[in-house]
Amino acid sequence: MKYIDLHIHLDGSLPPETIVKLAELSGYRLPADSPEALRPYLTVGAGCTDLNEYLRKFGIPLKVLQRADCLELAAYDLLRALSAQGVIYAEPRFAPGSHCARGLTQAQVTEAVLSGLKQGMRDFPIRANLILCCMRGADNHAANLETVRVAAGYRDKGVCCIDLAGAEALFPTREHGYIFDEAKRLEMPFIIHAGEAAGPDSVRAALDFGARRIGHGIAAASDPALLERIRREKVPLEVCVTSNVQTKAVPDAAHHPIVNLLEQGIPVTLNTDNMTVSDTTLEGEFALVRRTFGLTPRQERQLLENAVNAAFLSAGEKSVLEQKLLEDIQ
Repeated sequence: MKYIDLHIHLDGSLPPETIVKLAELSGYRLPADSPEALRPYLTVGAGCTDLNEYLRKFGIPLKVLQRADCLELAAYDLLRALSAQGVIYAEPRFAPGSHCARGLTQAQVTEAVLSGLKQGMRDFPIRANLILCCMRGADNHAANLETVRVAAGYRDKGVCCIDLAGAEALFPTREHGYIFDEAKRLEMPFIIHAGEAAGPDSVRAALDFGARRIGHGIAAASDPALLERIRREKVPLEVCVTSNVQTKAVPDAAHHPIVNLLEQGIPVTLNTDNMTVSDTTLEGEFALVRRTFGLTPRQERQLLENAVNAAFLSAGEKSVLEQKLLEDIQ
């Protein structure tokens, strides 16, 4: 089966084997010598308590992704891994401002990742566009504005939009309007993580700002008026079931609203979020939803069609992608 992943973080999705290679290149000493022994340092366990604990698993990847050659290799290896799993289109995302500790500029960081993606697209049967993330926080104002401007400079050169990510409950969505004012000035589309670790008002704020898609967004399920607005405005939700369970956005998979949202006509898509941190694949996410909810072929097809419609691609590109995706589901 073939898949699309619209919500996947580069630094949270690198195979442990890649982390070992990156550590050797960057001169960083890992807490374990082998990929298998390293896995517990990169992957959350069943006892994960919230999003803030989940985000701590990004520590090691960020340490080894501070050089251009490491960033290029990481992007290439991500597409290699995704292609091997049947993903034919992805929109990986990362925060370039988090990779400047050794002197790289955000533009150089972005160039390196784009170079790795281009090599991966030449070598593997997969297409990708890049999303640049701004980060929630009290001291990120200048870095976030730089991210927006860098993204605008690389629009139509591999970067498709910007995103707002990070600790949603600690730094509310409505406090980051300056990012989206600049994005609108530069005519740069944006999406926003919302409704994962905070309630419906976070999603409402993302819609008010003008987000083209919502990362997660499942808190909207408790607000009928908000759901009606999402349906009316046709704003896709980038849902990540395993991650939502791990961050305690939902108590368990059986309580996840994905199928209920789908049946209410909400344009839901299914994604991995962080393959390594969550120890998942897109094939695994579909299997989980099938196993938990008895996902039907019609519902599965709708999830795939929603992903095609939500992708940052031209109408012609979407048509080709849809044909490839749905040839396995009749």
